[in-house]
Amino acid sequence: MNELAILMKHGRQSVRDLRKAVVAAPFRGRPFIAKNISETEAGMLAGLCPVGAITASPVSLDLGKCLFCGECAFCLPGKIRFTNDHRMASNTHEGMIIRPGMDQPIRLDEERISKEIRSFFRHALKLRQVSAERANSPEIELNACGNVNFDMGRYGFEFVASPRHADGIVITGPVTRNMAEALKICYEAVPDPRIVILAGTDAISGGLFRESPALDRTFPESIPIDLFVPGNPPHPLTFINGILDLIGK
Repeated sequence: MNELAILMKHGRQSVRDLRKAVVAAPFRGRPFIAKNISETEAGMLAGLCPVGAITASPVSLDLGKCLFCGECAFCLPGKIRFTNDHRMASNTHEGMIIRPGMDQPIRLDEERISKEIRSFFRHALKLRQVSAERANSPEIELNACGNVNFDMGRYGFEFVASPRHADGIVITGPVTRNMAEALKICYEAVPDPRIVILAGTDAISGGLFRESPALDRTFPESIPIDLFVPGNPPHPLTFINGILDLIGK
């Protein structure tokens, strides 16, 4: 009876529709850059950005490098802001580039999605997550994807313990030299056709550690990537919706 009382008190905790879910502030999602931002102002922001996500000529912001720290928006609130749009996953690097005046949702390039992905993984997808040296924030968010709130298992998605049982790998972390060979071995253990997902800024670009001699990004930069999931760390809704877009579900 105590369990029933708790359930009645808490009510329904799961997000009913992950496609229409709205994330409230202070979440920082897809950024918007005003059309009237000058190269001088963008240059100032570029000097402020610790990871070089902002360029001044031409003006742009790379979500694959962005830490979503919000310092640029604090500095020039009238010229740049972060929306609450969590659907930021892309299957191309170009898709992660935000330019002045762009305020449309980020969507995948359908022409770059292989037919095998849509035919083999539309109804079920098993993934092996590999932490290539990270502080565990992306891993916590990926774990949350399977909790009662987000419940990605309703779509047939789940993480598995062995790459032999997986349809693809999810890479988190900047990929250190100590993890480079292990990551490659894990990738090669996944049967073809396989999906590769980079989750989080560190995995996509190296993040704050991109200039560190401890990194070896040769392998992730030499293989085809099916999905980039920006964020530091990426939100569960960003990750799940990105996969839904990828497999066409």
